[in-house]
Amino acid sequence: MIDPSDPHDTLLNAVKGRPKLLVVDDQPINIQVIHQIFSADCQVFMATSGAQALTICKDNPPDLVLLDVVMPGMDGFEVCAKLQADETTRNIPVIFVTAHADASQETLGLATGAVDFISKPVNPAVVRARVKTHLTLKFQSDLLRQLVFLDGLTGVFNRRYFDQQLAKEWARATRNESALSVILVDVDFFKHFNDLYGHQCGDDCLKSIALALKTALRRPADLVARYGGEEFVCVLPDTPFNEAIVFANHLKAVIRTLELPHADSKVGPFVTISLGVASRVESGDSGVTTASDPTELVSLADARLYRAKSRGRGQACSD
Repeated sequence: MIDPSDPHDTLLNAVKGRPKLLVVDDQPINIQVIHQIFSADCQVFMATSGAQALTICKDNPPDLVLLDVVMPGMDGFEVCAKLQADETTRNIPVIFVTAHADASQETLGLATGAVDFISKPVNPAVVRARVKTHLTLKFQSDLLRQLVFLDGLTGVFNRRYFDQQLAKEWARATRNESALSVILVDVDFFKHFNDLYGHQCGDDCLKSIALALKTALRRPADLVARYGGEEFVCVLPDTPFNEAIVFANHLKAVIRTLELPHADSKVGPFVTISLGVASRVESGDSGVTTASDPTELVSLADARLYRAKSRGRGQACSD
């Protein structure tokens, strides 16, 4: 249906695999009709109420919503307004699909934030063409918007994007009482590397490390960003403390296998990294501890990174 091939595919979760459509209708037969039209090209999710639709959009954002207007409890206009009012969902395009379309309803729907209006019974060719158009526009808009969040040197996300995503993942983890971990990464003796090999080689070194860290990520929701200078940060949603520690040691090993020469390192002949690991909820000898906010979580990871460096570098610290 759409060929969203792009060199920056790590930016857009939407273009990984088939686009995700959410069909919202209180009548299952109507959902079934839409499912038959799009099941071959898209992942089709369904909701039979406005409240259910809002929950899905926050927890697993679709690429587009096909939304009925007339529903018990919360109608489609209210659902669309709530999606528009939430920063995390306002960029999801909404197409109203209704049997009661007239000029006043269409005007109200567009004013509420919808991108299109389709009348029931739907014509498969028409609805397919309109969905394709709006998905294409969505992918293009996402790319332009998110290019602002790329680090110009390494191609991974930048600090601004990290700050925004960590806040969102923190809110989601708090709401769902789920795990969330952060790993801060520092390239050991990087100033010595620059002084010895020159800044161009230093840039190439950072690019290689960024690519290796990004490639090592396990799940679509995981991300790596350049935190500043020779520091990177990984955000790992749904990853408990013990798994984050294991993953940090895996990252350490991944960078060692690159065998990037570093003749002026006090750790070894190759470039190494130090890592600090922290989680929203941690269990240890002193019991269960919980970070109070994203800032405290990053500060804890930063303190442990400093501890890893003070202990000799080339290691991950989680205490």
